[in-house]
Amino acid sequence: MIHVQENIFLSENDFEITAVCSQGKGGQNVNKVATAIHLRFPIASSSLPPEVKNRIFEKFRSRITTDGEIIIKAQRFRSQERNREDAVSRLVRLIQDAIKEDPERIPTAIPRSSKRTRLKNKSINSAKKAARTKITEFDD
Repeated sequence: MIHVQENIFLSENDFEITAVCSQGKGGQNVNKVATAIHLRFPIASSSLPPEVKNRIFEKFRSRITTDGEIIIKAQRFRSQERNREDAVSRLVRLIQDAIKEDPERIPTAIPRSSKRTRLKNKSINSAKKAARTKITEFDD
């Protein structure tokens, strides 16, 4: 069991981990060892509470595949075990971010001085641009 928050735990059976070949530099190991990790987390069939699942679907809509899975690829480290730990910790962080409620935004009023300054600058710019027009000559 992986501890996510106070009363929320994640089972090892909730996600599937596969080792794949890592991208980028690898030296002599590149063709021999699969060090990168693909973590597949099917949200609907997980043991998370329904309200947490709904929050994940709401918050991370763009990260979820059409099958309802979140896929995390970890290849930061050269060892498979460290990449596995990294992938699981990223999944836990993602779930914690989904659980955390965003504070409600309180709209603030624009100060009068800011309005005055904006209108003053607007009139200055207007006068400046009006002065750029062609001057017509008058015959007396």
